[in-house]
Amino acid sequence: MADINIMQDASEIIHYDMPQIPLSVRKKHLTDYPFMQAPCHWHEDLEWIYILKGAMHYDINGKKILLKENDWIMVNARQMHHGTACKRQECEFICILFHPTLFTGCQTVCRNYLLPVTENSRLEYLHSADLPEDCRGTAGLLSQIADLKDRHTPGYEMEIIGLMHILWGRIYRCAAQLSPSQAAEQDPDISVQKAMVSYIHRHYSEKITLDEIAAAGNVCRNKCCLIFKRYLQQTPIDFLNTYRLRISSHLLQHTDLSVTRIALSCGFHHLSYFSGLFQRCYGCTPRQYRIRGQKEDTMGYTGEKEPI
Repeated sequence: MADINIMQDASEIIHYDMPQIPLSVRKKHLTDYPFMQAPCHWHEDLEWIYILKGAMHYDINGKKILLKENDWIMVNARQMHHGTACKRQECEFICILFHPTLFTGCQTVCRNYLLPVTENSRLEYLHSADLPEDCRGTAGLLSQIADLKDRHTPGYEMEIIGLMHILWGRIYRCAAQLSPSQAAEQDPDISVQKAMVSYIHRHYSEKITLDEIAAAGNVCRNKCCLIFKRYLQQTPIDFLNTYRLRISSHLLQHTDLSVTRIALSCGFHHLSYFSGLFQRCYGCTPRQYRIRGQKEDTMGYTGEKEPI
């Protein structure tokens, strides 16, 4: 199960491949996520998604993009985003994240080529389908980076860092070619959405009402529901329950707490309701999920798991 480590302000903690190098390279599948949807989040890192097989609906600050096979998208820093399966079909993709500090060894390079992109509030993302022909060769670089990570040969990190510099050179040119009309001002409702998601992350274990979620964003109930539908394609309560289920799945696999105790600690006050939602999400009961995780550990399961 591919979990994403989300902080209370809805930001993601990035688990880098090496702590000293702010870079993460992963091949992933949407079936690894509950309901085949990654949680809505943001981070200071820049993110590339490159579709290897299938398709994905990608949402950035409420803007919806269909990513097809061989498409890529770069999400700028501090943007709310998440991906969802198309028609519940599998999607295999490469996910590459890097923090701007990867390039800050030379202040001139940082000032002239990095900050004009990362600090451009009007540039939320770059999508390969929207770019000039000479900017579309980026997919090959993303594949090379992922292949180097897979081979894991001595010094592969240096080769990846070198390719990242080439990749950023292309991204900088792509961003420079965009006309002002192609980069819109960010919707002020984004900050409202962040505030409401942050409230849910802080209070998921408590009894939360729709009124309280709306109050966290200083909006009315109707506006709250409209914002969640626009940005997350979920009601506020559905989003709350999905987050609670994500926390409960982690507790089932990483603690000895009883199923009842876990349900209560995640804000579910009726065990039957919790079990029903859990089975709909994960395809098994909470107890079966725990047993499955124990079998994976016994068999020496080595798949990558990122803790919540």
